[in-house]
Amino acid sequence: MTLKLEEHKILIIDDDQHIVDLLMTVFEKEGFQQLFMATTGTEALFMITQNHPHIILLDVMLPDIDGFTLCGKIRSETDVPILFLTAKITDLDKLQGFSFGGDDYITKPFNPLEVVARVKAHLKRSMQIPSRHTRKQFYDHGAFNIDANTGKLIVNGVRLECPTQELKLLLYFCEHPNKILSKHQIYKDVWGEFYGGDSTVMVHVRRLREKIEQDPSRPKWIKTVRGLGYIFEADANEDLL
Repeated sequence: MTLKLEEHKILIIDDDQHIVDLLMTVFEKEGFQQLFMATTGTEALFMITQNHPHIILLDVMLPDIDGFTLCGKIRSETDVPILFLTAKITDLDKLQGFSFGGDDYITKPFNPLEVVARVKAHLKRSMQIPSRHTRKQFYDHGAFNIDANTGKLIVNGVRLECPTQELKLLLYFCEHPNKILSKHQIYKDVWGEFYGGDSTVMVHVRRLREKIEQDPSRPKWIKTVRGLGYIFEADANEDLL
């Protein structure tokens, strides 16, 4: 079921009251009504269990715990989109954020209207129901299977939690088997935006490999094609099962 704009719950985790007030003001002007805030990691985890937000904006520098570690804890509770808000701008920082389960990375200082635009884009993607005319509903590859309707990923008979963007990426690979896909093409089709970079795709591919591959360092499903991108080798692996 698609939620109305005012029904989406947004949790802002930041100890800078000026930033929180600014974001809340802009979100309210854009029509969002269910806005929550937390200034510490402990408070944030409580708010998540109590309010079940649909998207989270997370500062990296918090007084009791760093945002990367908190992101990992949040991922054990929910797979909703997490957008980092931080002054840490190096590629290493971004890779670390994605590796802990973040879905986007917004550097300070930022344009609050850009933040709103990204939030809307992530909410739209996370709430989308796959079309029966354009997408199969169930992919069974023996070692793992994935249900596009329920978002369930089963690997060797065990259900694994899979964040939204990882789920969308795996579905994308399943929909394009045995084809070389460039990182730019993957990012544009899965994330739906042009901002970001190769590191985003690389980190999410690595996390998928850790879930579905028997040996992530020697993948049999999602393989790297040097200089070109990735290929999901479906048929060859199914013949081995």
